This record gives sequence, C-alpha cells and structure tokens, in this order.
Amino acid sequence: MTKVERGCIARRRRKALRAFASTYKGARSRSIRMMTQQKMRALASAFRDRARKKRDFRRLWITRINALTREKATLFTYSYNKLIHNLYQKQSLLNRKMLGQIAIENKKSFYTISDKMNFPEIRSFK
Repeated sequence: MTKVERGCIARRRRKALRAFASTYKGARSRSIRMMTQQKMRALASAFRDRARKKRDFRRLWITRINALTREKATLFTYSYNKLIHNLYQKQSLLNRKMLGQIAIENKKSFYTISDKMNFPEIRSFK
C-alpha cells in the first residue's frame, strides 16, 4: 500500500486557531487543546459582554442624568425618576442616551429641558 499524507484540513483548522490564539500566554498559545478551550471561553465572554456593555452604558446615562437633575433641585426634591415620568407623559422623543450626552456637553440646555418637563400641564378630567 502507498503512504497517504493526511492532515490538510486539520492543519488549516489549527493554523486558523493559532492565528486566533497567537496573543495568549503560555500553553494557551502553544497547545492545541488549550487553544481550543481558550477560544471557546473568549468567544463566550465576548458574547456575554456585548450585552453587558449595553447595560453598563444605560446605567452610566441614568447616573449622569440623575446627578444633574438633583444638582439643579433646590427648593423641592426632583430626581431622575420624576424627570423620566414627565418625559413619558409629554411623549418626548428624547431618550436616555440623548439626555446623558446633553448633560455632559451643555448643562444649560439640560436644565432648560428639565424645567420644561418639571411642570407638566394640568389636565382637566371630565
């Protein structure tokens, strides 16, 4: 029988795996088994953290808005909660991301928005 050279596909797969794991330290960049485990772990972490990133940014925006809203409130207690409630009542198109950006870049306009939302019109119910 003739000798069969094998491993073209396996070599290609391992080569791609080595390129993925080239920056890892120690056995994680040398041993194939460790590379595959580390790759699976890295991809799982990346998937999980994409959702976490969105969550963290939303928390950041909320914190910024709340800090500025409470800073402005002098005579009465006014908070993030009441501001967002009033935004929904007035059916405003501003979302938390926009408000957070406005809070950083232009406090004066944020205070203007906050004052507009602070006193919703009194509705008469019949």
